[in-house]
Amino acid sequence: MGKKVLIFVTALALIVVLGAVTAFAAGTYPIFLDGVMTELAGFTKDGVTTVGLRQLSEALGFKVNFKDDKIFIESPSVSTKDSLKVTTLAENNNNNHPDLTKEFGFAVLIENGDDKLIFDTAKAGEFVNNAKKLGIDLSQVNKMVLSHAHYDHCGGVLEYYNTYGTDGKILYVKDSFFDLADNKYAYDPVGVKLDFTDGTPGYFPVGINFSAEDLKAKNVAIEYIDTDEMRIGDNITIFGNFKADEEDLKAQNMLVKNSDNEYEVDDFDEEVAVVIDTEQGLVILTGCSHTGILNIVNTIQERTGQKVYAVIGGFHLLSATEEVIQETIDRFKELDVEKIGLSHCTGPTATKMFMEQMPDKTFINDTGTVFEVK
Repeated sequence: MGKKVLIFVTALALIVVLGAVTAFAAGTYPIFLDGVMTELAGFTKDGVTTVGLRQLSEALGFKVNFKDDKIFIESPSVSTKDSLKVTTLAENNNNNHPDLTKEFGFAVLIENGDDKLIFDTAKAGEFVNNAKKLGIDLSQVNKMVLSHAHYDHCGGVLEYYNTYGTDGKILYVKDSFFDLADNKYAYDPVGVKLDFTDGTPGYFPVGINFSAEDLKAKNVAIEYIDTDEMRIGDNITIFGNFKADEEDLKAQNMLVKNSDNEYEVDDFDEEVAVVIDTEQGLVILTGCSHTGILNIVNTIQERTGQKVYAVIGGFHLLSATEEVIQETIDRFKELDVEKIGLSHCTGPTATKMFMEQMPDKTFINDTGTVFEVK
């Protein structure tokens, strides 16, 4: 029996033992692993101590998967890395696949072994039709992850569930996802015609068109992510809690309207990224990277200590200075990122600079693009 397995078994036994003792007063107690204090805590009341199963298991290196209304725990010794296929079902452009319909936003299908999940749904559900054109049966997908609560990443959610139903399907979102989801705005101080603006200065809504109650009415099972990371497949993990720099957020002109009906900078606390562990290294998928693509990549790399093989998605460098873009490119070179797929909100300047400086590693990830790791 390995050391971590022994610790895990001991920890579970400790919970049982504590549950049999009634002398303890109510309180929260820190948990130490190998003498190092963790962010975990056990809550004891009336002699019963409870610890989050997922948090404790994953802190010890165990895999916790949610499948078919069951919880599967695998020891650290169990490790298989399947081939990966990422198909972009909707994106701003379709230059390389004119037979498919382009749509503002981002939506991909991730296939990794037995795991199939949809990450974001673009603006209005064209990803469903594009999948049919590609011969992909989305009814077999049982997981959906939403990166953040903007219309161009969540617009096809209702279309998907109306088409394929909700039985056996789980939607994963950050626990703060719905907090201000219908009160998100973009501020245009000059007046530029974009997908979400009309060419005049002002505040424009960019939130979503459904609530948690709407989904519950359709019997959608929602799993709220309340930790830094949550494993949802054999090699698939959702990462969140990216703390963005406030000045960087201000530069995006993305706002929320608070309970006092005042506009304030959106901190995008709900933003998550999907990471797949492959034989080549980590593949990071981002929806829009409002909290900073460099921040997201650095955070994931620091938490895991693993090689970052590929980064694909919207990098949100539209309004970034060339200095910021260069810093991002330099860091990607330092990390030896081997595949870089530029999508959606990356921006023409950043795209040009990546293509010029890392031409052998950069590709345009538009509607219909397929990325594979064997």
